[in-house]
Amino acid sequence: MLTYPVDPSYTLIEVADLDRDPLPEAVRAHQASLRAVVTWAREYLCRPHPDLGRTGNVCPYAQTALDRGTFYLTVQPGTDPDLSVVAGRLGVYRDWFRLLADQAGSSRMYCTILMVLPELPSGRASAVVDYLQDQLKGEYVAQGLMIGEFHDGPPDKGGLWNPDLRPLRSPVPILAIRHMVPTDYLFLESDPAHVSTYLRLYRDQVPAHLRRRVFGAVS
Repeated sequence: MLTYPVDPSYTLIEVADLDRDPLPEAVRAHQASLRAVVTWAREYLCRPHPDLGRTGNVCPYAQTALDRGTFYLTVQPGTDPDLSVVAGRLGVYRDWFRLLADQAGSSRMYCTILMVLPELPSGRASAVVDYLQDQLKGEYVAQGLMIGEFHDGPPDKGGLWNPDLRPLRSPVPILAIRHMVPTDYLFLESDPAHVSTYLRLYRDQVPAHLRRRVFGAVS
């Protein structure tokens, strides 16, 4: 486990912690949910999907994150958490994420922090996760980051290559912090401020299949 040097009350669980004997207390208390998330990552994110609309794994980055040890987990308990508290905690983890990415060198783009909310009832999970993602997206995007929402609803966002696919389904509610990447344009195009940030970062790296859409929108 990692401890945040700025505030030791914040910790991150590494995948290897799930195999320790004895298990760290933070893992033991929520081990079923944490194991479910790691299994989902390995068996869903790290594999192709017949409805994805492209070749390759569902997430092009997850396997490398797991292999390089830059796939981190934290637990936010509570059946009805105070959303302002959760947002504040996510802000701390966002700051820590940037520090970890800077320390990761060539692996920086593979860093991700998943906040797992295992005690949210299924009827409440979508509202909590979707609300937080929507409220926080702007400040994350402005820093070149993305905050992703995952739950069993699933979130009502289609795949980048197949709009009929709902790829963000997960067995446990999750909010994920990661770097923005060039293929994220379709998640950003509805907001001019988001587009401006995207172009500042990726104007020279826009994927070929998105160029007409990107530059047509700003011409």
